[in-house]
Amino acid sequence: MSGSLACVGIGMTLGAHICPLARSYIEQADVVFTGVSNSVVELWLQEMHSDVRSLQVFYAEGKSRHITYREMVGAMLNEVRAGKKVVGAFYGHPGVFAHAPHKSIEIAQSEGYPAVMVPGISAEDCLIADLGIDPGRVGCQQFEASQFMFYQRQYDPSCYLVLWQIGLAGDKSLTKFATGKAHRQVLIELLAQTYPLDHQVILYEAAVLPIDTVRKQRLTIAELADAEIFMHTTLVIPPSEKMRPNQAVLDRLAQIEQQLEQRESAAGLALVK
Repeated sequence: MSGSLACVGIGMTLGAHICPLARSYIEQADVVFTGVSNSVVELWLQEMHSDVRSLQVFYAEGKSRHITYREMVGAMLNEVRAGKKVVGAFYGHPGVFAHAPHKSIEIAQSEGYPAVMVPGISAEDCLIADLGIDPGRVGCQQFEASQFMFYQRQYDPSCYLVLWQIGLAGDKSLTKFATGKAHRQVLIELLAQTYPLDHQVILYEAAVLPIDTVRKQRLTIAELADAEIFMHTTLVIPPSEKMRPNQAVLDRLAQIEQQLEQRESAAGLALVK
């Protein structure tokens, strides 16, 4: 078996985020499939390789994304089975919100072909840098917006809440490229069970081209209904409450520290004697 597969991340901003390993895989491939959000990015990839094929052609209005993803996987694996070195070049990180890379690698490996994933700078990485958020300070929870709506998720208003793909919030059909105000109102009502309607949130969009301006629009939860939102728009909700101490755990830890100090003190007295 001479075929192989590498799904690589090219980052979010054109030309600025690609790592040497991802570039090397692209340049040495027999065929490169692209899953990117901008035609200019495809043109840039064509400067690195003569055989670049877009996976975007499998999308269509009213067509289930389940079918689209199967077709993407099939297109890449057909070339792997033909003995070619195949690369799937995906914007951002190829393992984040990307079904086709995971599935194609899984199938390729199960059939005995070498298959790897090369990470890339994701939208989350850009969000942290652009908004100045440190997830380690108060914590951060992340959900796909529709999944957040469809299931009873437990989340903490004392940490950041990030909802991805809110432009598709509430779509159960997997056939739409956008949902509207009515769907978004359901999300607002769900959030209002935990947050005040006047709580300030952020609509975020990373820069894809070097000339793009990062979107970090601040507005209230109530204003989300009429906001301009796209497929790639992310909703960031800062904490609305302070972290509450877990006094039982703190007391237990204090007791442990006290016991350790007593043992150390006793050991020190024994040495003096």
